[in-house]
Order: sequence, then C-alpha cells, then structure tokens
Amino acid sequence: MGYRIAVVGATGNVGREMLNILAERQFPVDEIVALASRRSLGSECSFGDKTLKTKDLDTFDFTGWDIALFAIGSDATKTYAPKAAKAGCVVIDNSSLYRYDTDVPLIVPEVNPDAIEGYAKRNIIANPNCSTAQMVVALKPLHDRARVKRVVVSTYQSVSGAGKEGMDELWHQTKGLYVPGQEKAPAKFTKQIAFNVIPHIDVFMEDGQTKEEWKMVAETKKIVDSSIKVTATCVRVPVFVGHSEALNIEFEDHLDEEEARDILREAPGIMVVDKREDGGYVTPVECVGEFATYISRIRQDPTIDNGLNLWCVSDNLRKGAALNAVQIAELLGRRVLKKD
Repeated sequence: MGYRIAVVGATGNVGREMLNILAERQFPVDEIVALASRRSLGSECSFGDKTLKTKDLDTFDFTGWDIALFAIGSDATKTYAPKAAKAGCVVIDNSSLYRYDTDVPLIVPEVNPDAIEGYAKRNIIANPNCSTAQMVVALKPLHDRARVKRVVVSTYQSVSGAGKEGMDELWHQTKGLYVPGQEKAPAKFTKQIAFNVIPHIDVFMEDGQTKEEWKMVAETKKIVDSSIKVTATCVRVPVFVGHSEALNIEFEDHLDEEEARDILREAPGIMVVDKREDGGYVTPVECVGEFATYISRIRQDPTIDNGLNLWCVSDNLRKGAALNAVQIAELLGRRVLKKD
C-alpha cells in the first residue's frame, strides 16, 4: 500500500526535481498530484513515464492526502501549508518559513533522523537551506568522533539556488558578452554574474553578515549541536548547478586526516573522492544529477590544534532541496506513517 503525495510548486526547478526523485527512488506512491499557482494551471510535469497536468493550489483540498512536498516561497507557504497540515496532510516544506520554529523539526535524515518524532506538533517538517544541508552531512560523522568546536566555511553557490531567473540571467549575460546587442544588465543579482563572483546572497543584516550566512549558523546549531560555532562567507559563482564549500573545522579532540577519511567513507550520503593528484577531487559539474555529497581535499590544518580542511560538493537542487525532502518523506514513512 502506497501514499497519496502532493507536490506543491511542481512547475519550478525544485518541484520538478522532487517529481524526478520520487520516481527514481521508487517512492511508494498510490496517487500523486502536481499543484501550482493559477497562472501555471494545466502545465505538464513528468513523473517517471507519466505526464501530470498541474492543478490549482488555491482550490485544492488536502483532506485524505498523506504528504505534501512544498517547493514554493515563504509567502505562499504561509498561506497554504497550515491548510494542508490542518487537513491531516504532513507538510515537508522547502522554504525558510518554519526552519527556526521550535515546534517544527528541521531535518537532514543522515544527521538527525530522531527529530522526525516532533512533526506532530504542527504537522509540518522543515527542509534546511541548501548550503547547510550538504555541510551538516559532512560534519555529523566527524562530530560524533571528535566533537566539532568551530567551523569556518566559504561557499561557492550556483545560480540555480536563485531559481530559474538566476539560471537565465547567467545564460543571457554570458551570451551577451559575445553577441553584440544581446547584453543583459543585472536584474536577479546585484552585479554581473557571468565570469564574476558575488559575495552577497540574500539580504544584509545589521551585523554585516547576509541572511544566507546567518542561516548556515542557526541551522547547523539546530540540526547538529547548539554548541558548534560557525562563521560563513557565502558567494554566488557562475555555475548553473552544484554548490561547493571549503570547510575549516576545529575539533575538541585530535582527528587524524586518515581516520577522518575512513569515517567519511563509511558515512551515509557521502562519497569520498580524494586523490592527491591532478583531477583527484570532485567539482560541481561532476555532481549534477547525483544523490551523494562529495568530499575531497581532506587534510590537516597545521595552524590550529585539532584542525582539518576539506572540500564539499553537492547538487543543490537534489541534496540541498528536493532529495532531502524526499528522504524526509521516506523517513516519515518508515518511522511514523508505516503503510504496508
């Protein structure tokens, strides 16, 4: 017996990826519906070998549906998620709206699966920010062994993290640099993104950090351990899909790089590709379409006690969003809903 699943925001990048991953992982679906705003009504989405026509989110009745995967912005989520939850449908939300709500669990299944038990307070589960998700998958097994004290992270985040508009802007700006008359001024981003990097993601806060950087701090504390200190610099780069992160980690106890490599090789959701030779590491282009979080460049940091450096790469539309949401749904099915 399977589940009745609703994908909300099915026409967007993440919504379409949710449908792809549900089919790829053979999630036990009895019935599935693709929901979108009225302006996208009737648009077609693929689910395995099936074609779904989108239905109107505004008039949809969630009664009798088991799980709703939300891939819409916070404003729309604020309207529709409580309606779905009240109707008895468990909401797995990809927006930032509920991530910091103490009554809503924030889950990365490889890291804090036991938090799933807290879903019943609101009937809502939050999906973390894309940059946080891949980082905590790498941190957790190392934290279990040597206790992470502090993390300094610099991100290299692809334009798909800003949605279709971000991807289109990179494409058109790149083309415009070579084709006279097709120049594209910045619109989605604050400065030119083609052949450039922008040290600014989300809005600036009073203390000088951006909201994206703050999210990585707050979410790591909620998911892994509130005692971990995190400082982040988040940068948008001219890559279509795939986020990369350079991590400098300080531990309470000594952790040798060889042991760290062995621990990460055995950890769920991680693939270690770490050869000290040309090309012996993973780049964003190579992780596109993959489920794993890839770890490379593992090495001791000799400038601090108990320090390691590593390179972390993942498909942000998958582990950073759609895949993690589907993994939460799988966890919910195993631990709570338990349909046979």
